[in-house]
Amino acid sequence: MDKDFKEVRKVLWLILFINLIVATGKIAVGTIINSTSMTADGLHSLSDGLSNIVGLIGVWLASKPIDKCHPYGHGKFETLAGLFISLMLFGIGTKIVIEGISRMIKPVMPDVTFQSLMILLITLFINIFISIFEYLKGKKLNSQILISDSMHTRSDIYISTGVLFTILGIRLGLPAVIDSIVSFIVAGLVFKGAYSIFKYNRDVLVDRAAVEEEEIKDIVLSFDKVRDIHKIRSRGSTKTLYVDMHILTEPDLTVEKSHQLVHRIEDKIRDHLNENVQLIVHLEPFYNSKGQKTL
Repeated sequence: MDKDFKEVRKVLWLILFINLIVATGKIAVGTIINSTSMTADGLHSLSDGLSNIVGLIGVWLASKPIDKCHPYGHGKFETLAGLFISLMLFGIGTKIVIEGISRMIKPVMPDVTFQSLMILLITLFINIFISIFEYLKGKKLNSQILISDSMHTRSDIYISTGVLFTILGIRLGLPAVIDSIVSFIVAGLVFKGAYSIFKYNRDVLVDRAAVEEEEIKDIVLSFDKVRDIHKIRSRGSTKTLYVDMHILTEPDLTVEKSHQLVHRIEDKIRDHLNENVQLIVHLEPFYNSKGQKTL
């Protein structure tokens, strides 16, 4: 298994363990103090663990080596796992909206105890730590599955913060309908995060251009022997970026010198854009408007 995939798997296992502890703690306290809302929140927190499991499955499939049927590898399984996590977030957002409408029709005054408030604050700080830690690891390892999973954990932060604002609002004398209003705001934030994850992973799957053409042109045209460049295409993600293009060079370049030129171009693109670039170049001879070789 690739070193980065091993590191991603370690992070997911660690976060799965923490999420299970948090969920178990909420359910246990909810049972002891006979709080159905706390128990329900604990069951919701188990969805974070499910997200981690989806991530682990995606990483396991994505880490499989190149084979005859998959000459480009299995990396898009990680992208598929990210899409699944975005769908889970859309589901959570929809559930929050439905509950908000229900409470607007039949307002319910939240029953908050000191124990439940303490558990809420502790788990809020734990989720903030998990979300930041996982996001930074995802950026470092170029892992969209970790970034997607951190967004899923962030939904819990939105929910817990919403509950705190609701409690504060009611303590200040606001009507119980504030619970529904805050729920809609939280749902909006969850939907926003879900769409961001969906859009990124969708763009990878449909081979959307991954790099601006002008960036590549500026790099390639900086070489003296390159006269022109066209048919630039790019796809993939930061983990594996594919670029192909047609380059017009001086016609008298030997095969050996052309080969060296392409390698220098590839190295410069990797230095400036992404170290994981895989470059394919089609070489063409360049002639002036009179069909003559240029000097």
